[in-house]
Amino acid sequence: MWEFFVNNLATIIISLLLLLVVVLIIRKMVKDRKKGRSSCGCGCKDCPSSSMCHKH
Repeated sequence: MWEFFVNNLATIIISLLLLLVVVLIIRKMVKDRKKGRSSCGCGCKDCPSSSMCHKH
């Protein structure tokens, strides 16, 4: 069992780091969504889908 971890340690570490990055991105998107911010980062004035994102 330990031999598997030793042989694949680099892959395991990189996978965990990538998973952490994805979790942090999703967490930020959820926080922004709760604050009413847009996920695209630009204004919604000319966006045809603005009525779907922001319920006024």
